[in-house]
Amino acid sequence: MRILIIHTYYQTPGGEDTVFQQESSLLAQGHQVSTLTFQNKKGWRGALQTLGSIWNIFAANRLKKAIREFKPDVVHLHNTHYAAGPILIRTIAKQGIPQVMTLHNFRLLCPSATLYHHNHLFLDSLQEEFPWTAIKEKAFNDSVIKTFQLAFNYWFHRKIGTWHKVNRYINLSSFAKTIFVDSTLRVPANKFEVKANFVFPSTLPTERPKPYFIYVGRLSDEKGILNLIESLKGKELELHIIGGGPLEEEVKKRITGHANIHYLGFKSRSEILPLVAAAQALVVPSICFEGMPITILEAYSVGTPVLSSNLGPLPEMIIPNKTGDTFDPHNKDQIAACLARWSSKTMDEKDEIRKTCMAYYFSNFTPELNESKLLAVYNNAIEDKKLNK
Repeated sequence: MRILIIHTYYQTPGGEDTVFQQESSLLAQGHQVSTLTFQNKKGWRGALQTLGSIWNIFAANRLKKAIREFKPDVVHLHNTHYAAGPILIRTIAKQGIPQVMTLHNFRLLCPSATLYHHNHLFLDSLQEEFPWTAIKEKAFNDSVIKTFQLAFNYWFHRKIGTWHKVNRYINLSSFAKTIFVDSTLRVPANKFEVKANFVFPSTLPTERPKPYFIYVGRLSDEKGILNLIESLKGKELELHIIGGGPLEEEVKKRITGHANIHYLGFKSRSEILPLVAAAQALVVPSICFEGMPITILEAYSVGTPVLSSNLGPLPEMIIPNKTGDTFDPHNKDQIAACLARWSSKTMDEKDEIRKTCMAYYFSNFTPELNESKLLAVYNNAIEDKKLNK
């Protein structure tokens, strides 16, 4: 199969970039793959990209050239915001080529993209025809003007039918699929398919866990890191924190004088995995709706269980008491109790759980399974295009 994969890189590298790179690399092993990428800029160049994103003819022309030269059987879109824009969808449709789009976030429904704003879940846009509440609340970059511009862009393309031209959408969880199907987007439910992310198998040797828990991720409000820290102050439970972000100084301040909590700074993926493998559990205390955190899949790949927030799609990724457990991320006592309960398990119990985590990884999140599901989605998109010519 000839597959053209398109992605716009964010200014700061993130999980979507990783998924794009991994899937492209995986598919290239057995198929003819070409990639087309764009790069979001900062400053005045970024402002111009934002203004032009509603109808970016330069991006459309680059895509037409790529299609003309590569002649793909299917096009797979990841992020188009904001250096490329939704015009890519219309360009692909005009060329008569089936297309698939991975929905890594909720930007089609709300300018916030995360359904999180000002330290709480923000769901108002889901049932609004036009996201006026998001604009009033400055849901994007804390700016009325920027939020309106983004809202109008996506509303305009909703009105002219752009989103209906995608043959198949990929959701990372059943939870996310339900959000989209029940929203005012009004795209038929059969156009949404659930396909998890994947990670490559680990080559690390298995080992018995050390007594610490580990947090890996962005240090920001929506990730729940401050609630996690507060829940463990004065406890005997040991926590290691890895990551960077706007709350880095606040994290350092809050753990001062608490010998059981250690900030290890920002580390590369190759440095992180051995630390996750040695932990008794990965902790994911997010107070927002996550997509499908790669860190959870990596934890399972090395046999490390996951203790997570009970919000959004995270409970879908955990088999209670088998591969981890969940807690209310707003309840500090419940967080601490969950970690304490896990820490009190015997070493034999933990060994059995680690075996279950690895089996869960091999049953759900391997490259081979991901490729099979991707190809099934591509074939469904191709059939959909034939039926709707």
